[in-house]
Amino acid sequence: MAKSVLKGSARVQAQLNRIGRELQGGWMKRLLSRVLRRTQALPHANIGFLEGAVYPDGTPLATVAYYNEFGTDRIPARPFMRQAIAKNQDQWPKLLAASLKATRGDLEKALDMTAERIVGQIQASIEKGTYEPDSPVTNLLKDRFPKREQSGMTPADVWQAMRDVRNGATAPAAKPLDWTGDLYQNVNKEVVSD
Repeated sequence: MAKSVLKGSARVQAQLNRIGRELQGGWMKRLLSRVLRRTQALPHANIGFLEGAVYPDGTPLATVAYYNEFGTDRIPARPFMRQAIAKNQDQWPKLLAASLKATRGDLEKALDMTAERIVGQIQASIEKGTYEPDSPVTNLLKDRFPKREQSGMTPADVWQAMRDVRNGATAPAAKPLDWTGDLYQNVNKEVVSD
């Protein structure tokens, strides 16, 4: 779902496929075919909320990240991934080039180093981004169930908070995207060789 993928060879592969189809044969077609096979085997980095990352109740973190990123009928969009990408994507080629130099051309290690920096950029967006405020009910629940104690919250607690807010109860405004810390802590990366 909410996963950002860095695949540097996709555009090159598409262009090579197009050129290969245009050529009738001969040495150029064989050369392009060989280059295309090699680019398809390049490693790539998956960055975001990876498969297997779940809350204690089994809810995938990617699902919660998706709901926060794009919003729902009850949750405003808080586009931390898109903000991180927009703010930082121009740096990524330079980061990868520096990582390739530092690793003496080891693409997998360079992708891992670059992906680690991108993870930090996404975490900074979660931590420092400016987003729509939480609802009064969410603020009240965050006040009643501080960090790391959310797992003890029941649906009855949510209903009670809704009733309390209707009756005038308030709580200090809390920072959006930051309750249990799980979203921040579970931004991750993996380098995959297909």
